[in-house]
Order: sequence, then structure tokens, then C-alpha cells
Amino acid sequence: MSTDLPQHAEVVVVGAGHNSLVCAAYLARAGLEVLVLEAGPCIGGNTRTEELTLPGFAHDSCSSAHVLIQNNPLIRDDELGLLADHGLTYLTTDPAVVLPQPEGRPLVVHPDLDATCAELARYSPADAEAFRALVTEWRSGLGAAHGRWSSHLPQPDDETTRAYLALRDRSAWEVVHERFAHPVVRSFMVWMAMATIQDPRRPGTGALPSSLAAGRIDFGWTTPVGGSQALPEALVRVLEQHGGRVVCDAPVAAVEADADGVRRVRTADGRAVRVGRALVAGGHLAQLAGMLEGVEATPDLVAAREAWRPGLSVFAVHAALRADLAFGPERIASAAAGYGTSEGMARHLDKHARGELETDDPWLLVVNQTAVDPGRAPGGGTFKILTIAPHDLASGEDWADVKDAYGARLVELVRRRCKGLEPDDILSMRYESPHDVAAHNPQNIGGSCHGGEFWLDGTSDGEIVPGWQRYDTDLPGLFLTGATVHPGGSVSGRPGRNAARTVLEALGIDSGGVMGPS
Repeated sequence: MSTDLPQHAEVVVVGAGHNSLVCAAYLARAGLEVLVLEAGPCIGGNTRTEELTLPGFAHDSCSSAHVLIQNNPLIRDDELGLLADHGLTYLTTDPAVVLPQPEGRPLVVHPDLDATCAELARYSPADAEAFRALVTEWRSGLGAAHGRWSSHLPQPDDETTRAYLALRDRSAWEVVHERFAHPVVRSFMVWMAMATIQDPRRPGTGALPSSLAAGRIDFGWTTPVGGSQALPEALVRVLEQHGGRVVCDAPVAAVEADADGVRRVRTADGRAVRVGRALVAGGHLAQLAGMLEGVEATPDLVAAREAWRPGLSVFAVHAALRADLAFGPERIASAAAGYGTSEGMARHLDKHARGELETDDPWLLVVNQTAVDPGRAPGGGTFKILTIAPHDLASGEDWADVKDAYGARLVELVRRRCKGLEPDDILSMRYESPHDVAAHNPQNIGGSCHGGEFWLDGTSDGEIVPGWQRYDTDLPGLFLTGATVHPGGSVSGRPGRNAARTVLEALGIDSGGVMGPS
């Protein structure tokens, strides 16, 4: 990576989050001269690993699981050689996740269908068979249709595709409560459906129980060795191998254009780079219209800005521990654990919408990745809680005055069902409110780390999608990637790969030279 800014590049990519770097790496491998401009001092965006608590304790500041990207041909087929040639290593964890119960043994989800069904059968043999059927259906064709949807490719008009699209139109809540009966199994499935930080009661989320369950069965809680930052670092190695460059501390403040398209980008300190063939904007789509100079913002960019909403904002707890957590009487070690009942999660979502905090039975994701990747904290453990919390509190209180007490309450809820969270076990603790999450990464507007959502008709009663449905724009030469475009947030790499294919097609370059059809 460099600090010197060239005056010209064939392709300029704004931002060095994982999707921007995926796009840049594909374009560089296709023979284009690619320059990536990153606003901050280092790469990664929301796939960063940092010492947030104590020296030597490497925490994933936002993303942790890399499950969704495993089905992306980028990783599945190793299209860029990230695994074979550039040092990226993933662990398939067993357990995939544990769901601690108020008493007795946790529900343990394994990266094995038979073993997981045996676990579910402890609560309900009928639900275990329903789970087997759900995963089998996904593997028998619905998953392939989902892959085409994620890649923004045309769907064939066949029975399987119609079944997939019909499933997508439903809500995850409806699907779970229709297919499963036992409260523990229902809670597990609803908990998992919230992993992409969407309200599972909303139409359009109906495929999440199937896709996320199958992902855990196939890949566990997929963990990159060394932390989330291992992915962007490997992508930079691909980019540089093919002549591309990343320049940090270069925040793009303006996009200069005329009627024929993009001409230059200008950084906040006045430096400029001429754009030869394409500009790929990996920043927040809601801000892009306001960055244009020399032309009026095109109607599509204005529509995107007006349709965007932050969705569910998040609260995080990071801690350095003396040792890894252990769950249940058997003291099970797991990289991930889930807390919350379906009824509690529904109440949590309703309170979030009202600007209130849920303190008794919230949706909680607990991450303890040193259980499988001990090198992140030699001689200790890293710990994270992720949950949803309103950006603005209805009480009028300042988050700065509330976050410590709320974070401590969440830690207490987790502590009740595990070992390793007594006061003497905690070396350092850090609480991050939605305001802190937004301040940590300027792309996390409104405390939303998953890109938010788009109300396509301007109201919550119409269609809501997690990502804008285009990678090109009405301004020639301007393209889009990142968490605010289809299929939205999480570590999937799909917005990056899809954007690269769109750019190559627009430039008349055969994308088949660097990527497959799916």
C-alpha cells in the first residue's frame, strides 16, 4: 500500500472494505489499471481486526463470521487464488453455534446434519425431521436459486425457482412458526434468521431460516485465521500482484463529472485523480448524490438517497478475558453462542422501533473466536456481544450516560449461562453504543453496520430490500458496490463480485476470463 496519489487511473475504486477490494481485485486480474482510495489509515472497513481492549488481543471490530462468502465462487471456486496462493485460511468450527438454555445442556448445532438433527430431537423429534427437510430442500435446488439471486442473475422459469421466489416473499417468522412447534427450536431458528440484522417478521426474509441453517450445517461458524482482516489483506495481495494499488488516508470528497460521465475524483485535502474508464463507489450510497460536482445528481441516485433507512442499529460489547468461555454442564467451548427466545426477540424488535431497550430477553450474538483461533489472544480470550439497540433513546437520555449500565446488563445475561465471565475473569471491557459504532466507521450511518435498507416506495408498508438493486448508475462510468447494494450487508463478497462483472461487461471485457457464470 502507498501514500502517494497518482494523477490518473483507468479504474478508481472508492473505499477499501471487503466488497470494494473484491471488485478491485477482479478488475485488476482482468488487466485493468486499478487504484483504490481509502479514507482511513488502514484497509478493511467493517472487516477489520483491531486491538480494541488490551495489547495483543485482536478483536473483530464488526464482522466475525465469514459463512455467506463460502458459497460465493470467489471462495467456493477460489477464483482469485485467495486460498491457494495468498494465505487466506478458514476454519469450519464444531460446534457451529451453541444456544445456552436456562437449565441443563445447551442446544449444540454442528456442521453435520445428522448430529444437529439428533440435538433437535432432544426437544422434538418432529421438529428434527422438519429441520432435516428444510435443509434437504435447500440443498435440492433452492440454494442454487438463492445463489443466482445473490449474484443478481436471471432466474429460469421452473418449479424450483418459483418455489424459491415464493419463499423469499414470506417472512422468516411465518416460515419458522409454520414448520416448527417446540419453543426451543423456534427460538433457535428465529435467532438464526436475525443474523443478517433484519426484522424476521418482515416479508422478504422468508429464505433466511433455510439459507442460514444450511450455511451453519455446511460451514459451521466459519472463522478466518487471524481475524476478519485476513480477508481484505489477502485481497490486497491479489490486487498488487496484478499491478493495482491502495492509497490510504485519501478520503474522496467529490466526484467531478460532465454530461458524458465521470472525469475526476477529488480528495478532502484537494488532491485529484483523473478517472480513465470507470469509478466504482464503495462508500455509502445515501451520500453519493451529494458528492457529484459539474452535473445534477441523476434521478436514480436521488431515489436511492431518499429510499435509504438505517434499519436496525447495533450495540456491541468487546472484552479481553483470562480464558475462553464454557457453556453448560459439559463446559462446551464454542466460537459462537446465541441467546434469546422468539417471544423475547419480538419484544426486542418492538422496543427498538419505539426507542427503548430490552433488558430481559434480547437477541444476543456472543462471539468467542479464540476458542478456535487462539493466536488472536495468546494466553487469554477475546469476547464480543452484538445486539440491536435504537440509535436514539425515547427517554431522551444520552447514550454516553447509559451504555455502560446497558452493556453490563448484557454481560450479566450471558454470564448466567456460561463459565468464564465472573469479574475476575474479565481483563478489560469496552462498550459501544450505536453512536460509537457510527463513529468507528463513517459508513455505519445511524449505527447500522449492515448497510441499512431501502424502502422502495418510501413507506414501511411497501417493499423493503437490504440492498439497492443496481451496480451501474445513470451517470456513465459510475458504478456501485458495498453493503448498500444488493444483496446488502454481511461478509458475502457478492456486492463486490457482482459490481466487477457489471463493470467488465460495460467496458466490453469478457468477465469469463476472471470469474465463472454464477
